Amino acid sequence: MNPTIGVFDSGFGGLTVLRALMAQIPQARFVFLGDTARLPYGSKSRRTIARYAAESAQFLVEKQGAQFLVIACNTASALALDAIQAAVPVPVLGVIEPGATAARAASKTGDVLVIATDATVHSHAYTAACQAQGLRAIEKACPLLVPLVEEGWTDHPVTAEVIRIYLAELLAEASAQGMTPDTLVLGCTHYPMLRPLLERAVPPGMRVIDSAKAAANTMVLTLRESLGTPPASLPEPPLLQCFATDSIEKFERLGSRFLGQSVGPVQLVDLGG
Repeated sequence: MNPTIGVFDSGFGGLTVLRALMAQIPQARFVFLGDTARLPYGSKSRRTIARYAAESAQFLVEKQGAQFLVIACNTASALALDAIQAAVPVPVLGVIEPGATAARAASKTGDVLVIATDATVHSHAYTAACQAQGLRAIEKACPLLVPLVEEGWTDHPVTAEVIRIYLAELLAEASAQGMTPDTLVLGCTHYPMLRPLLERAVPPGMRVIDSAKAAANTMVLTLRESLGTPPASLPEPPLLQCFATDSIEKFERLGSRFLGQSVGPVQLVDLGG
């Protein structure tokens, strides 16, 4: 059986997760939904985020036949994973626990740094997930990075300087707490677009964990457990259909940058208010 995997985000960043999934599972059919009409989720209440995310999940499962669901949105993973799992009868994977698990495998000191958006940091979801792995974590909100990525400044001196300042502040905080971090977790799906700049900015030897790739690796394991054996690869590229709740022209333009290839014609869908 060649599985249908639904991938959901409030915007475009989750396409980095889709990109990693397509590389790992080329035989699957992928359906991606960006709830662009209702972003940013980070400014909404937990109850509203849960409702939006559950509606998106139901669209992917009930209307598009998704057999597995990846929540490629750190805010929804942090604040609405339980609501999504209750809303759909298929396996649901978020991006936070895989990121923490990958950090545990990478870290030798047990101390990790996490950079993310304000909403994800305020949820403390990464701190909790890291603690469950026996790690100490310090989280830092980096609100300037998402607009810089969406502006296309992924290899720009201004972006490099912003990253340097954020990391200097984070490392100073870790030092003040007597921590010796050796791993940096990218807790926002936009941040893989900045990985080269981040790897140049971190101290020598520090590992950078891409939660998008970590989620893809976990989904491969989930598929193997559910299907028994890995589905046979097909010679053609993965099948992909993208949906957005607003601004499909912008989605096609920005989305192709995040995905590293054309997202194809994006279909507009109305999920309500």
